[in-house]
Amino acid sequence: MNSKETRSAFLKFFTEKQHQIVPSAPMVVKNDPTLMFTNAGMNQFKDIFLGNSTAKYPRVANSQKCLRVSGKHNDLEEVGRDTYHHTMFEMLGNWSFGDYFKKEAIAWAWEFLTEVVKINKELLYVTVFGGDEKDKTEADNEAFALWKEIVPEDHILYGSKKDNFWEMGESGPCGPCSEIHIDLRSEEEKQRIPGRDLVNKDNPLVIEIWNLVFIQYNRQANGQLVPLADKFVDTGMGFERLCMVLQQKQSNYDTDVFQPLIQAIARVANLSYGADNKADIAMRVIADHLRAIAFAIADGQLPSNTGAGYVIRRILRRAVRYGYTFLHLSSPFLCELVDVLVQQMGEHFPELQTQKDIISKVMREEEAAFLRTLANGIQRFDTYIDEHKNATTIDGDFAFELFDTYGFPIDLTRLMAEEKGYTVDMDGFNRGLEQQKARSRKAAEVETDDWVEVFASEQPTTFVGYDTLTAETRIVKYRKVKAKNKQFFQLVLQCSPFYAESGGQVGDRGVLMNGEEKIAITNTIKENNLNICLSETLPANVSANFTAVVDEDKRHRTENNHTATHLLHAALRQVLGTHVAQKGSLVNEDRLRFDFSHFAKVTPEEIRSVERIVNKHIRENIPLVEHRNMPIDEARKLGAMALFGEKYGEFVRVVKYDKSIEFCGGTHAKATGQIGMVKIISEGAIAAGVRRIEAITADAAENYLYELVDKEQELRALFNNTKDIKKAVEKLLEENRANEQKIADFAADKAKNLKDQLAAQLSATPLVQRFQLPADIVRNAGMMLQAEHPEANCVFGGVVDGKPYLQVQLSEALAQRLSATDIIREAAKEIKGGGNGKPTFATAGGKNPDGLDNALQKALEMIKSVLQ
Repeated sequence: MNSKETRSAFLKFFTEKQHQIVPSAPMVVKNDPTLMFTNAGMNQFKDIFLGNSTAKYPRVANSQKCLRVSGKHNDLEEVGRDTYHHTMFEMLGNWSFGDYFKKEAIAWAWEFLTEVVKINKELLYVTVFGGDEKDKTEADNEAFALWKEIVPEDHILYGSKKDNFWEMGESGPCGPCSEIHIDLRSEEEKQRIPGRDLVNKDNPLVIEIWNLVFIQYNRQANGQLVPLADKFVDTGMGFERLCMVLQQKQSNYDTDVFQPLIQAIARVANLSYGADNKADIAMRVIADHLRAIAFAIADGQLPSNTGAGYVIRRILRRAVRYGYTFLHLSSPFLCELVDVLVQQMGEHFPELQTQKDIISKVMREEEAAFLRTLANGIQRFDTYIDEHKNATTIDGDFAFELFDTYGFPIDLTRLMAEEKGYTVDMDGFNRGLEQQKARSRKAAEVETDDWVEVFASEQPTTFVGYDTLTAETRIVKYRKVKAKNKQFFQLVLQCSPFYAESGGQVGDRGVLMNGEEKIAITNTIKENNLNICLSETLPANVSANFTAVVDEDKRHRTENNHTATHLLHAALRQVLGTHVAQKGSLVNEDRLRFDFSHFAKVTPEEIRSVERIVNKHIRENIPLVEHRNMPIDEARKLGAMALFGEKYGEFVRVVKYDKSIEFCGGTHAKATGQIGMVKIISEGAIAAGVRRIEAITADAAENYLYELVDKEQELRALFNNTKDIKKAVEKLLEENRANEQKIADFAADKAKNLKDQLAAQLSATPLVQRFQLPADIVRNAGMMLQAEHPEANCVFGGVVDGKPYLQVQLSEALAQRLSATDIIREAAKEIKGGGNGKPTFATAGGKNPDGLDNALQKALEMIKSVLQ
């Protein structure tokens, strides 16, 4: 079977077993602070396991795109070096939510593997949980007995808690699991060592292909396991590994999942795959990373410097580094491979096809930018080597600087050092890395207590905030949280008018009232499908009845800005073209930010056109037409636009203002007239093919215009109330440019005259002088002097406006024995400053003018000691 046939066979099999086939969730996770990326098929069903939502279907199956590059599941360093680890991979899975359990899950897994895809039964081994004495859990003898009915007993193994007990976290749903392993070794090797002896021993040809998890317990905070009322089945099978088995390969990278990509990379590099081990690893890394980057961008996650965007940028840069170092690719190449990926996977994952252009453009821009950074890092490395010619070891702090600032992996630094005859101080590098990790851990440190149940509720929160800003309510549960040395409480309300931060719109603020007591709600967030209110204090009586009141002014301002994003989106598509699609937004009470796909700067004329269209719709006072719980197919027929990277259910909320129709769960103005007006205050690029508009509405826009008028009146007053303010400013600028040229000419003459004076004094070497002249004049004079008299050695300094400066310039002969940068760094300590430069010319500034004479003397002594 090829890969497409394998995926289809799995989905067809479980369709016939009455499973609903559901689409893959986006790879980039939203509204779950515990996850950055989907790293397992069960992630999209997490709320069902936690009891925060009910299952729509008792049985489901799918192929889920996953990413594992950080945290507990981190496969990054193994990628490309072994045969089966990946960053982005597909996980085939089937689930039961309180329906079937172990018997059916085991029987169907065996049936699919041995009867549908015809894997030789003798190659398969299964593991079951063997119990854990410390955890006081018994062996899963039920699963063992079920396997024994269909598998020879010598192919069944008991496994440890580490391998055969699945847990979502330190507390929560959990249970034993059964893994199915396959032995792909040669007959000769099997005769020498039985396959059962190599299960879970990291042998690359005796590997797990399917894990059947039986969620039957809930682990409480004290560690105790309590049986669940409803039991779940959660299975996951590695699609790439299954393809390797069925295509009779010994590496995932040799299957048709990866080979078209690898062969395309080989053509770009003008190499043959299989000819050189280092080049082969690079091709595998690039093929793997390309998939991860493309799927992340298709899901709406652009490379950036924070969060999930930083992880994607890091993966992209890692791929570029491998291409640059081992395939000698010095221009963007990942972007040229997107078409091949789309041909491979676009049929099952249509987001690749629809987002193909933006994926390519973002990759090209990111690659070009990093290649420039890489070149700068190599130049910095070469400068370091020039300045440390007598050393044999690269300083660990410098190696970490290359890693942290220029994105150099330590293996690349070591490779470059080895070529120059140096080693790297790995202890120093690792210290810098650990310090960075410690800072990151401290910044992200959050302590969360267990939830305290106040009273039982089948529906944790009923949101009524679309229709009212007040509600009578009770606290369902609460917990205490500590983060960054601050303590606050998270409250879950039975009935809530507070909108939880989602879809770019910030959360509501307000109060909870009980008689005279008022508890301030500082924010509302969404976590694991729970609407959670944040408060710095806890009510005196958490069991009381409360009135929840939303901050009305903040809500209305936020609604104005959110509604304006819808109108802007429609107007941008009208003015720029229908390729415009939302790529992100942030909406609060002060302003709105709207990111969209477009491949050129939006001109002032186009911005003015967009504003005119939007403000015309505002004056028309178009009423909100809202469809709640509309079937998604009907919403699409209505023409509603969806946001890429968002997962929508069968029923959606649609917000409509005339021709602006979008899927949206946010709050909005009842009619467009409430917005008042929209003023775009900035427009610019944030990534390749993605632009950002910032705008304001209502009284914020009104105040902005008042400020502009006030500034214009102030300018007129400065120019004696001239009628043509533009012409007056242009005249002033022209006069300023003329004066600047005169000053520059004067400084050049001054520097030349100083150079001539210094040249006449070169009989004294080294020449030391103190000036009361600006540092730039002394620097220019020194550079001219060095060009005419390269044999001269000079130390200059001065104080201007209370700020001291130093300058050291050396002949090439002396610089080979003592660098000007070493002198300047040492001497600058006297003026409490620092500096840098080249071996023959270096400068420094400082804060202590009283130390200048000592600095000049120290520099002179260092030069004399070498000359003597």
